[in-house]
Amino acid sequence: MADAAHRILDLAEHALSTSFPLRVRAWDGSEAGPSGPPVLVIRRRRALRRLLWRPGELGLVRAWVAGDLDIEGDLYTALDHLSGLFWDRGERDPSATAVPATTAETLRRARGILRDPATYRLIRSALTLAGPGLPPSPPPEEVRRRSGIAHTKRRDKDAIAHHYDVGNDFYETVLGPSMVYSCAVFPEPDTTLEQAQYAKLDLVCRKLQLREGQRLLDVGCGWGSMVLHAVKHYGVRATGITLSTEQAAYARKRVAEAGLTDRIEIRVQDYRDVADGPYDAISSIGMAEHVGSERYLEYARTLYGLLRPGGRLLNHQIARRPLADEETYRIDEFIDRYVFPDGELAPVGSTVSWLEQAGFEARDMEALREHYARTLRAWVRNLEAGWDKAVAVTSPGRARVWRLYMAASAVSFERNRIGVNQVLAVRTAADGLSDLPPTRTAWLS
Repeated sequence: MADAAHRILDLAEHALSTSFPLRVRAWDGSEAGPSGPPVLVIRRRRALRRLLWRPGELGLVRAWVAGDLDIEGDLYTALDHLSGLFWDRGERDPSATAVPATTAETLRRARGILRDPATYRLIRSALTLAGPGLPPSPPPEEVRRRSGIAHTKRRDKDAIAHHYDVGNDFYETVLGPSMVYSCAVFPEPDTTLEQAQYAKLDLVCRKLQLREGQRLLDVGCGWGSMVLHAVKHYGVRATGITLSTEQAAYARKRVAEAGLTDRIEIRVQDYRDVADGPYDAISSIGMAEHVGSERYLEYARTLYGLLRPGGRLLNHQIARRPLADEETYRIDEFIDRYVFPDGELAPVGSTVSWLEQAGFEARDMEALREHYARTLRAWVRNLEAGWDKAVAVTSPGRARVWRLYMAASAVSFERNRIGVNQVLAVRTAADGLSDLPPTRTAWLS
């Protein structure tokens, strides 16, 4: 089987009906395809069995997480080329797929394919290449299929635990000293990640017009960076809530070390259970992606009810591009199975609409798409530099998940496939007064 790479390339190009954009190196040492890096390295025949039993993205991801295949050369370039298999062929979003076919329809399609002699020969070749054996088990890092209603309190807590309770040492390696897991803001080309995260936190505080003595609620407080910044630099009293027990323990330790336990409270609490309003301001930074479209209006109304009249919400959230037919939207399998179970992205227009339906007045929207691409590339560099530690405190598969997820996300932001936006909304008082300065420049100074 000294020509495995050529046979794999033939199979791929027949299945895709287009040329394959990467050079391929197979387990037998053979190579085929465009010259030069990046190279798709197929280390084991098992990778093909994964693809045969689960064609498409999920099969590829399982092979990547298990170490059955790898990329040699620039990972971003490789992912950009591979994503072009979707985008350059007219699909609006690789996660937007048709409604799954019924079993009968699938069988009819399969019979049609097998009647084509050329396709039948290719399938036989694929089975020969893949070798005998049952479908390989998914890597242990994969979340199994969930049942029941999405975005219940119990299911949301489990989803958060999968993503965040993988060890604070791991996140220290990836995020650096700031421990901020959301888009940074880079004012200058030479701004460091730490400086950029400081700039983002300060931007949020200035948009919220925080003043000494006010009450701030930080929804999805992570490791406590936002509440610490707001209390230290703006003199507020802050409450941070998270569903992650590991995040809460870490945040409480930071608060105690800063001597601020009398001004900051960290709770393991669902946003739906907060009942100690009113607050003067609410920050929600990188949390609303977990809410889900069916629950979003409830989320917006809950936060509205927790604010005093004139109070402000800063909602910082990743957004997807709108589709021509919203009924075709499907959550990306890789993200759902390995990264953010039950996570959903909505267009920014939908987010603003939900906030206004809840009673908010949307006063400002700032897009930070390019900044998130830079942030993700910085996190990938941190992960690669601390690879041995990241593997030791989690697993090789978990580290590979995060490297792929962050690099692919960086490409998506760079190519304008997804964005990230800060929306400033106000619970405007009954008399129409918002307590905002007259110009945007004034309330950012």
